[in-house]
Amino acid sequence: MKTSTRSSPSTSASAKQRPTVASIVTPGGEELVLLPRADYEALVERATEAEEDAADIAIYDARRAEGSPTLPADVSMAVLRGDSRLKALRQWRDVGQVHLAFKTDISQGFLSDLENGKRNMTAEMKRRIAEALDIPETWLG
Repeated sequence: MKTSTRSSPSTSASAKQRPTVASIVTPGGEELVLLPRADYEALVERATEAEEDAADIAIYDARRAEGSPTLPADVSMAVLRGDSRLKALRQWRDVGQVHLAFKTDISQGFLSDLENGKRNMTAEMKRRIAEALDIPETWLG
């Protein structure tokens, strides 16, 4: 078995220096590359993230193909920051809790509990809230 060691060159002085990589050529002519465990773990992590991204894109594409309207970017960002979808949608429509509670005949306290995940929405509540916010019902989950 033939072995060789080489250092991968950096593209600029400010670029992170690449580790030394060793390679082995098997008797069958296949070249195998050896790298430090930390670099291997970093590659596995990046590959896992790429798979998760691809799965997210597939879900997005499937929903687009169904004709489902996508959430507005502001709503998505609020959800990523930790807001509930209901709260993000309500704020996106610039509607206060008291006003939405009045329009949907739900108490403000109950609406607050819905936004904080302390209570579940019935199908009828979902319909009334979607109508009051002028959004597709599917956006409420």
